[in-house]
Amino acid sequence: MMTLAAAGLDIPLFLQQIENGITLGAIYALVALGYTLVYGIIELINFAHGDVFMWSTIVTLTLLQQLGFNQLSAPLSGLGLVGLMALLIIVGMIVSATINFAIERVAYRRLRRAPRLAPLIAAIGASFILVNVGRVWRGSGQLFYPQIFPTSGINLGPVRINYLHIFIVALAVVLMYALNRFIQTTKLGRAMRATAQDPEAAALMGVNIDRTISTTFILGGALAGAAGVIYSLLNGVAQVTTGFQLGLIAFTAAVLGGIGNVQGAVLGGFLIGLIQSLTVQYIPNGFQWSTATVFVILVLILVLRPSGLLGQQVPDKV
Repeated sequence: MMTLAAAGLDIPLFLQQIENGITLGAIYALVALGYTLVYGIIELINFAHGDVFMWSTIVTLTLLQQLGFNQLSAPLSGLGLVGLMALLIIVGMIVSATINFAIERVAYRRLRRAPRLAPLIAAIGASFILVNVGRVWRGSGQLFYPQIFPTSGINLGPVRINYLHIFIVALAVVLMYALNRFIQTTKLGRAMRATAQDPEAAALMGVNIDRTISTTFILGGALAGAAGVIYSLLNGVAQVTTGFQLGLIAFTAAVLGGIGNVQGAVLGGFLIGLIQSLTVQYIPNGFQWSTATVFVILVLILVLRPSGLLGQQVPDKV
């Protein structure tokens, strides 16, 4: 059997792209979870979710600037780095969770019994509002996000792994595990699963449907907020238009894995990250083609397997 090396493949470079793809996929998975949680509960594609993610990036950037950090600031270390990262992630999660809760309370709740086109239009409208308010506040151009995280890393064989990449994947795994335990073991988590299966029966059994749906939006927003912080640190920039493209990519990840399925969103996020990373490296003009490749996958999934890789698990959507 011909090995990868015998086929002329640069093994260290290939492994490095796998590592990059896993890091990017962890971010996509966190955002995709917000899409799949909301869809699993009320079967709504929250197209404002990407812009909820974006607000975490510009608010935490503003916080850093108010604290005196800029593009010339040196990376932190020790307790200073731990404290600042905790502050940024908490603020980012609170901001995005609050915005997502407000959107559900103001726009979606009143349209819950309306034809499905109405909440979809409301979601698109909410997206435009969030983008344009952000544009008025911070402008349309790219804003430099201070690099507070050390640029050093470790060598694992031929692969160089930055400490930031390790932190991103570790944070994503911890948040995903916490979400899974919340859904499986808490009273609100059981209420979410019951509402996803049959909201009318859940209401008859005493489940507060409004509170359950609001909790779902809060959780999805909080995950997007954490993703916004680590995405900005990874790319070094923040921009009000970031949420549109990243939101669509994360939506593709949710569809790829099976929208409405938590495990599917995680799987789809990591797969999309890997596909993008390998496309950039191995396809000519790969950077320009990477986004197009994601949407080709979306079209193929919708045509060939609309339920996604893990399928739509109707009895247990979340």
